[in-house]
Amino acid sequence: MEYTIQRVTTPPLLNGAWGSAAWAAAGTVEIAHFRPESSAHRPRVQARFLYDDSGLYGIYRVEDRYVRCVQQGFQAPVCRDSCVEFFFQPHVGSGYFNVEFSGGGSFLCMYIRDHRRVADGFADFVPVREEDGRKVAVWHSLPARVEPERTEATLWLLQFHLPYAALEPYCGALGRLQGQVWQGNLYKCGDQTSHPHWASWAPVDELNFHLPRCFQTLRFA
Repeated sequence: MEYTIQRVTTPPLLNGAWGSAAWAAAGTVEIAHFRPESSAHRPRVQARFLYDDSGLYGIYRVEDRYVRCVQQGFQAPVCRDSCVEFFFQPHVGSGYFNVEFSGGGSFLCMYIRDHRRVADGFADFVPVREEDGRKVAVWHSLPARVEPERTEATLWLLQFHLPYAALEPYCGALGRLQGQVWQGNLYKCGDQTSHPHWASWAPVDELNFHLPRCFQTLRFA
């Protein structure tokens, strides 16, 4: 599997405009491989990505139900909520980033060099510092908190700008991205909603999103 991230000279506005001309230049990814441990809920999840000289741009469009967002703030465990995720391994450094966004705009980000599970998380990882997290811009269509859970059909969008300046303190200088090949995967989950589910772009061979062996190609046009 392969996804090509297109380069833009005029970045998309941070307004969730999925159908805008800026996002029309991006290919669309379907996050449609659901783990068998999931409930019967199968939200349709699409994502698009772009890049420029400052960083990466992403937008998710989610046709959902059973939406819940209660985890608040930077580095909160947002996978328990209605959540979309972007894991990627740059061509430099020894690890990968996991960026996880709740529908309410809270997010978590770590740099993981050894994904083996231990008592306090992973064998070798570092949480992205708050001063670097503040460099990430996030737009979300849902309120910051959604409780009680919305059981009706709900369309929500999450958009972000992830500057290279927030990543390079952990992985090293990224250089000119044109032509680079990274590895990664995209996810949707809702661990502590009434209808938990776990979906990915590229299939994962166990109920665990931290599987670099299942990452696929991300190519920068």
